[in-house]
Amino acid sequence: MSRVPVLEIGGTHVTAAVIDTAAARPAPLAVVREPVPADAPAGELLDAIAAVGARVKAPREAHWGVAIPGPFDYETGIGRFRGIGKFESLDGVDVGAGLLVRLPGAPRRISFVNDADAFALGEYRAGAAAGRRRVLCITLGTGVGSSFLDGGRPVADGPDVPPGGRAHRLTIDGLPLEEVVSRRAIRRFHADAADLPDDGRLPDVHEIADAARAGDAPARHTIRHCFGALGRALAPWCERFRPDLMVVGGSMAGSWDLVGPAVREGFESWAPGSAPPAVTALRPADAPLLGAAHWALHRAAGALSVRT
Repeated sequence: MSRVPVLEIGGTHVTAAVIDTAAARPAPLAVVREPVPADAPAGELLDAIAAVGARVKAPREAHWGVAIPGPFDYETGIGRFRGIGKFESLDGVDVGAGLLVRLPGAPRRISFVNDADAFALGEYRAGAAAGRRRVLCITLGTGVGSSFLDGGRPVADGPDVPPGGRAHRLTIDGLPLEEVVSRRAIRRFHADAADLPDDGRLPDVHEIADAARAGDAPARHTIRHCFGALGRALAPWCERFRPDLMVVGGSMAGSWDLVGPAVREGFESWAPGSAPPAVTALRPADAPLLGAAHWALHRAAGALSVRT
């Protein structure tokens, strides 16, 4: 099982690839990325996802790895997308069974993995987290994704990690974390700080970062406030989990020159010296694909599970 077909299902797109897991530095042999209608009926949506998978040359009777965001029952392959504004038609649907009959090559099995865990596993296998035992991986995009890895296994339960191992379930200053640190929250805070009209044309996060680099005071205040809150939310859990390294990915990692100091300041406000070493991802584009392949490979061998 050295060639593993994978899917990465995002909120607006699907990426398919075949990963050569036997390579010293595994990389996708082919990659296809296409938009999908996230608000389509279940059958149409599953057809669209499988159509992307059909565009890569998957081995026959393959074991596919699929990275998909939650809420999702990763063991049974059933969607739990209720009240979250995406993939609503897949709520209660056996996505695994639906894809098994739609994907080419008569696949024999599908192993699902949370998209943040897939990113972390990819960075652990061939990226910034390689060789590290305990790693906290954070993705900063539309929201906050997280994975706590111990020896290459996601930790989802226990006193050392947030509920489910998910940082987005944390609160800060009495608010859910993603009400302070998310694309929507950052844009809203900046609009208030800069006294901008609510006309639907608010600057996006990368534009706020550009303004902060140019010395704009409201933009600098926004970055410091929002990402400082992220550091304060993560600090007590890093004190418990004690990661050797924090790896940061997602679209906002491109502004790490601004985001990083703000996050560190938040850690320092919790306790001096509490911030773990932090780096940006080495494989930001294909880490979730590599991680999904790694998950499927070891699930087939019965060697990889979520550590609780």
